[in-house]
Amino acid sequence: MQKLFILLFVICSNQICVAQNDSEKILSVQDFIEKVKQHHPLAKVANIAIEKAKANLLTAKGGFDPVLELEARQKTFDSKNYYTYNNAELKVPLPIGDIKTGIERNGGQFLESEITSGRSSYAGIEVPLAKGLLIDKRRAFLQQAKIAVEQSTAQQRALVNDLLLDAYESYYQWAGNFRLYNIFSEYVNVSSDRLRLVRISQQNGDRAVMDTTEAFAQLQNFILLQGEAQVKMMSAKFMLNNFIWDANGLPQSIAQNILPDTSLISSNFTSQPLLDLIELGKTQNPILQQTRFKLDILQVEKRLKFQGLLPTINLKGNILSKDFYTFKNTGAAFLDNNNYWGIDIKIPLRFREGRGDYRLAKLKLAETNWELKQKTLEIENKVNDYFNKFTLFEKQLLIANDAFKNYSSLLRIEFLRFTSGESSLFLVNTRENKVLEIQQKLIELQVKLLKAKYGLDWAAGILR
Repeated sequence: MQKLFILLFVICSNQICVAQNDSEKILSVQDFIEKVKQHHPLAKVANIAIEKAKANLLTAKGGFDPVLELEARQKTFDSKNYYTYNNAELKVPLPIGDIKTGIERNGGQFLESEITSGRSSYAGIEVPLAKGLLIDKRRAFLQQAKIAVEQSTAQQRALVNDLLLDAYESYYQWAGNFRLYNIFSEYVNVSSDRLRLVRISQQNGDRAVMDTTEAFAQLQNFILLQGEAQVKMMSAKFMLNNFIWDANGLPQSIAQNILPDTSLISSNFTSQPLLDLIELGKTQNPILQQTRFKLDILQVEKRLKFQGLLPTINLKGNILSKDFYTFKNTGAAFLDNNNYWGIDIKIPLRFREGRGDYRLAKLKLAETNWELKQKTLEIENKVNDYFNKFTLFEKQLLIANDAFKNYSSLLRIEFLRFTSGESSLFLVNTRENKVLEIQQKLIELQVKLLKAKYGLDWAAGILR
């Protein structure tokens, strides 16, 4: 009888591992995270953001697509052919200006004098000499669209970074609660066996009735703790279901026979040096990268708005040819007699619109620069915060592990005194409660350490 008592108390004073049934399966954190990255709606939305940016880039490139235009007009009235006008033109946008070529076929009694009668062809160019020379709307749109693709990639990483932090924290909360529930369940089983043995001893006259009451009260306490742990475990499992989706976009639930991997809860972890993590945060955090890309886009806008401070001077000219033939003779005499040229000049007298737009562009840049500085400071402080938490939890775990060993030793000594009649079941139960209390603290600290570890990677923007 005494040997069985000792066996029961030894079980209660050590970490308890629950055997896995054949029907039970382990959902590893790696498999869980992979499912989240592949099928979670937020991960899908993050990928869509990149595709949208690529679609905008395609739209921007469309500003440089060649355009074929055909204009045809004819007027007949009172049996008279007033005019017939047909113009087919191909316009090819260039980085600066446009080139165009076309053919015309015109006729009629009242054809405007500036329009060439008969068949003719032309080729020419139109270029800006001031406003629009260095950059214009279509070039700015294209540059900004290219930057936006990179910005959307950073946005995708930021969304996934946040999503994975929530997923990791939810998984280890579930794993920690699951482990606590199993420990309480083992304590309930051991305490039930102890109560049965104490009752047998009391019936044989070896133990007082108070010992039976003491053992029963301890069992009740463990049952209450087990129920509370079960509620927390199920709640954490339900929260984890928010992250489980299948390939068809349908939400899934974790089956009853699926268990978490609790091996990492008792593992040791190390982190990178604090200065390295801060540097990673400043260079690789997707939130800061997004803001830097925003600055690049605003720089393009500033360059474009500066064009509003310049006058509009557009030069255009065509080489003309009779009939639809390519220019057979391009000598000086031909060019002197077969050309069209023009110049458009527009100068606002006060440039208030241009000055206002340019000033607004500079203010947006200044605003975003301050925003970048603030976010950089926040990232640095977050890295510091999680690093301090990680370091503190490491120290607390060392202390808690030592305390667990000491409390377990005190429990064994108290039980030996109890079996020799020098102590009471009350004192033994008190020692046992302290062992259980420190076991709870150990698991809570291990879960906090894991959360701090992944929080460090999240703050640095490198969570994968």
